[in-house]
Amino acid sequence: MSIPSSSPRIGLALGGGGARGLAHIPVLEAFDELGLKPAQIAGTSIGAIMGAAYASGLSGREIRQLTLEIFADSNSVLSRLWKLRPRRFVDMFRPGPVQFDPQRVLEVFISDYLQDRFEDLKIPLRLLATDFYGCQEVDFESGPLLPALAASIAIPAVFRPVKLNGQILIDGGVVNPLPFDGLRTNCDIVIAVDVVGAPVPRTDKSEISMLDSLFGASQILMQTITSQKLKIDQPDILLRPPHDTIRVLDFMKAERVLNSAEPLKETTKEKLEILIKQLSLVT
Repeated sequence: MSIPSSSPRIGLALGGGGARGLAHIPVLEAFDELGLKPAQIAGTSIGAIMGAAYASGLSGREIRQLTLEIFADSNSVLSRLWKLRPRRFVDMFRPGPVQFDPQRVLEVFISDYLQDRFEDLKIPLRLLATDFYGCQEVDFESGPLLPALAASIAIPAVFRPVKLNGQILIDGGVVNPLPFDGLRTNCDIVIAVDVVGAPVPRTDKSEISMLDSLFGASQILMQTITSQKLKIDQPDILLRPPHDTIRVLDFMKAERVLNSAEPLKETTKEKLEILIKQLSLVT
């Protein structure tokens, strides 16, 4: 089917979910193959990274290639992680688990591929973070991109909170794991990609580790939030990758995640074509 030149405005919400968020890539490739671009993107956590890369001008295929290059082998990842080691001797002895600086992680892994400011992006982008002490959502749509992106991905226990604009900010998925709300105002079609997933048991362990417990609890919380949101409003297209055993930090399984999520590309194309055809008949 050929897409009409006067296509409807499409809003794309890319949700949080750690490594399962690599499933956003086939959806972005579907847009490219249809010759379409979202009129607006909203992203949380890993969805914020994918949305920022796409809005910066990378194609879905380029994001796929970059992802596979970054996570091609453990030595490559370890060499990048070495750059994230504490710069001060005192930081090595902070109490509690080691937490990375999320902005520094972005600088080491992908900042070279991103625009500097929201105003430089090729697609309007809204990134979500959580005000830790204010207990509420914080949205970013203007200003420097990297600090806002760092705040959106600041998963507790993995990343240090981000201090920005007088607030202490953490991962946006805590308050809004699937940020399709708000897109309807400016868009005719709203697509949401839910990649949260569920806790996965480890066959070689009889007890749940601290990190598995933390991430699993977060997944349950995010599923609950999304379920309640969907009772109030529904995106026109809701996409979810197949159920699998991918955990939040399983980024070294990038190729497996992408292969598993590949059917999302054709599903996105089919559903979008049907909706666009229906809207063109109405107008």
